[in-house]
Amino acid sequence: MQGRVEWTGEYGLKCINSNQQSLDIDWENGPSPMQITLQMVAACSVVDVIGGLKDRSFSEVWVEIDSTRAESAPRVFTSIQLEYHVKGNVPLKLVERLVEKSHEKYCSVSNMLSEVDISSSVVLHED
Repeated sequence: MQGRVEWTGEYGLKCINSNQQSLDIDWENGPSPMQITLQMVAACSVVDVIGGLKDRSFSEVWVEIDSTRAESAPRVFTSIQLEYHVKGNVPLKLVERLVEKSHEKYCSVSNMLSEVDISSSVVLHED
């Protein structure tokens, strides 16, 4: 995997992957790199959960995120709490198992943060 990050002036960055797809970041007026990292932990795991629910009836999946960072530099994440929400007719135990397996094995982003205490919970919503 390759990429490039270019400074675009003031607080702007352009993140470009090897397919020339890009993501623009304004760290002063938009999500910071740390905020994006936090969101990517949830995004990576949601991909795993949705993949595991492919044969089930559901309409929405989202994750509420909370985190704590170190007080002094480097201000790394010290804990991340993820609350998974699924709207549809799915077994709670299945979603809990998918979330657990995601962070245990499949989600590369959360596994890179192995020194961070990442916790999660699941909330089901009826259609």
